[in-house]
Amino acid sequence: MKYLSFTLLLLLSLTGASWAADSTPAKSDPAWLTEARASIKADKYDQAIQQLQAANDTSSADWNNLLGYSLRKKQPPDLVGAEKYYQAALKIDPNHRGALEYYGKLKLMNNDLPGAESLLARLDKVCTFGCEEYSDLKGAVQKFKSKK
Repeated sequence: MKYLSFTLLLLLSLTGASWAADSTPAKSDPAWLTEARASIKADKYDQAIQQLQAANDTSSADWNNLLGYSLRKKQPPDLVGAEKYYQAALKIDPNHRGALEYYGKLKLMNNDLPGAESLLARLDKVCTFGCEEYSDLKGAVQKFKSKK
């Protein structure tokens, strides 16, 4: 039984299941989180920002991460604002995989390779068997390096 549980966990970690830009969706998620995820998925970042600001759940790492993500992705991006919210998300949850990945991508946008590599190292520790966030940031770092 012990080996079956380990095998199942290993298989689940290797499938690389795709989730939203924050944590795994749950049935008990608040409406604002479900709505903001839907807006982000539809590339409606200004709408997501409005939904998140209306919810004003500043104590939520997911709320801060999604607001940072939306600010970074909107046109024109607000990189200063995005950084503030990624930092807040990581203060609440230092192991928030989405915030670590997206903050790393923001660092690359600001030509801060050491900062991005530092966040990649943190993700490596959080993602024991690997995870999508680690792979995505690692790919972004490699792409950034190849352009230099």
